[in-house]
Amino acid sequence: MHHVGADLTLIAPGRIEAELLIGEQHKQQRGFVHGGMVATMADLAAGFAAVTLVPDDHVVVTADLRVSYLHPSVGRKLTAIGWVLKAGRRLHFCEAEVWCDGLLVAKASATMAVIEPNS
Repeated sequence: MHHVGADLTLIAPGRIEAELLIGEQHKQQRGFVHGGMVATMADLAAGFAAVTLVPDDHVVVTADLRVSYLHPSVGRKLTAIGWVLKAGRRLHFCEAEVWCDGLLVAKASATMAVIEPNS
């Protein structure tokens, strides 16, 4: 998360928000934020939302991620919101939205696998 420049701005059980100030390194050749960066923000929001619901000694990894791009991301800041729809013992089903300066640019659904210690 910190490698791309994102910061968590809200942490609650089953929900997080993160922000990224858009830099040139996040853009593709036409000046839009690269789709991979948008997907990364969605993945991080869904993943961290899942992390808020597991014990500290457990790990969460992405098992499945589907991203629908709704608009190009052109602006100053990306905001990602992630939440858990259903938390299970082994899988958490999550959703995320990515916004660019108040415009919804992507919607994602993710399945996060819960990894127990020593498994």
